[in-house]
Amino acid sequence: MKDVVRVELGARAYDIVIAPGILADAGREIALPKSGRPQLVVTDETVAAAHLEKLASALDRPIDPVIFPAGEATKNWRSLETLVERILAAGVERGDAVIAFGGGVIGDLTGFAAAVARRGCEFVQIPTTLLAQVDSSVGGKTAINAAAGKNLVGAFHQPSRVLVDPELLDTLGPREMRAGYAEVVKYGLLGDADFFAWCEGSGAALLAGDRAAQVHAIAHSCRMKAAIVAEDERETSGRRALLNLGHTFGHAFEAEAGFSDRLLHGEAVAMGMVMAFAFSAARGLCSAEDAARAQAHLAASGLPVSPGGFGFKVDALVHHMQQDKKAAGGTTPFVLARAIGDAYLDKTVALADVAAFLAPRL
Repeated sequence: MKDVVRVELGARAYDIVIAPGILADAGREIALPKSGRPQLVVTDETVAAAHLEKLASALDRPIDPVIFPAGEATKNWRSLETLVERILAAGVERGDAVIAFGGGVIGDLTGFAAAVARRGCEFVQIPTTLLAQVDSSVGGKTAINAAAGKNLVGAFHQPSRVLVDPELLDTLGPREMRAGYAEVVKYGLLGDADFFAWCEGSGAALLAGDRAAQVHAIAHSCRMKAAIVAEDERETSGRRALLNLGHTFGHAFEAEAGFSDRLLHGEAVAMGMVMAFAFSAARGLCSAEDAARAQAHLAASGLPVSPGGFGFKVDALVHHMQQDKKAAGGTTPFVLARAIGDAYLDKTVALADVAAFLAPRL
């Protein structure tokens, strides 16, 4: 079971290699520093305890690990400064690759540090969570969080290679798997009704550890994202913005939850997608049946589908939406839906309407 997805970006094109057990081949898959110096590997405490020794053995050379606390709170200025200084102290050159070995937090932080250290050095993604394997490790969006909101400080900086080993998912807890699965479902909801139907039929097997289902879902998700990124790398045409389905609502939920384990990113996205479909249905854009179907599958997968019960305040949520990184010209764009598999970017949504929609649901 091996699949290779090419991200076509001209001279900056790269491969996403998806294969169970590929971590053991990391030394052959990654261009290691010619100087022979230790390989800089950025990870978190959880991944280091579970997998760092295996990666070091696969690289067959000394490693220089930079280990951060696990969790969204690590994506901050302090961590960025620490990592950039470590990259410079390690003598990493522009042609060398820093390895990001972890979930979305580590990938985002490492990619941003690699983008600014020496005005840009290479980095390789080895994502260890389902969310990172299907979404955040691909496409070159790197960022840290700011007091005003999520991912507001960052850069577009593509990895030179992505190695996806589904076997790494075996050490994830059920909650983290479900959170990553929300991003899998997202691809079906935004642009592939047949894939959403596949999720309805096979999502439970994926979450239960079926390797073939995992490989299929990861490859299909990466292939969809690669095509969108190749068409709209820097989100200028609006095409790439479709990948933000559920995220404008979801990022506001995350911010109000304090970017903490109280609400994981994928959980917030799941609630955000349900809200996006329900809001679309309320505006007469999509059928109530499609909105209910999206909610039913996410709920059946064990994901939260309602912001009620979290203690969120509507004014605070709207404030976070105003700070959304996609905001332009004084408006906040929302990804809405005409149907399952047919999302679009709407730049005409009034936040007063969003507030009126959310208030009875909190």
